[in-house]
Amino acid sequence: MTPLDQLLALEDAGRAATAADYHKAPRRYLGLAVPQVEELVATWRAERDIAGRVALAAELWDSDIHEARIAAAKLLTQARMQPDDAVWAQFLSWVPQFDAWAIADTACDVGSRRLLADPGRIDTVEGWTRDENKWVRRAALVVTLPWAKMAFPKEPDLAIRARVLGWAAGYVPDRDWFIQKSVAWWLRDLSKHDAQATRAFLAEHGPALKAFARKEAAKHLRD
Repeated sequence: MTPLDQLLALEDAGRAATAADYHKAPRRYLGLAVPQVEELVATWRAERDIAGRVALAAELWDSDIHEARIAAAKLLTQARMQPDDAVWAQFLSWVPQFDAWAIADTACDVGSRRLLADPGRIDTVEGWTRDENKWVRRAALVVTLPWAKMAFPKEPDLAIRARVLGWAAGYVPDRDWFIQKSVAWWLRDLSKHDAQATRAFLAEHGPALKAFARKEAAKHLRD
């Protein structure tokens, strides 16, 4: 059986209908639980070198089946991958196709690791902040979340952190729920490591955020 056939063999029609209703994006759903997908991915990863994983990931993604796209991303989610140019290129080919949070967030796990491996790629990510697709704009914050979570950032990391906060400030006028949520998510994670920067952002931009986003961003801040 091919990897795609292995996924199809586990289809659960009842759960698939529930998943389709939940995720809403118009594609096929198989109703698989994440652990089922991860178990198969672990086997496929062990059987292939990086080039083989990239080829399989491309094939799974192109099927446009929800669980196959999740599997494609998980197949390439790994901290140490050298050379990784093909992995980064594959991830970039997916970004314009983002249309729902679950697939986008799982794919951004790939991008985050490749950004950490080569922070110079941040210039490419900045271009997403001006994209017409809200999921691409949102991905710019999701893929850079590791910089919000750094407990001991070095000077280059602080520069990236400041740069992303600038993007987040530019998102504040956007009233889309998912964009507002992405700003809140970034600030919430940042607040655990740099409360001062989070407070400064909220002091300047908080009043213009939607109430739920402002509350989420300040969740871990103490009075």
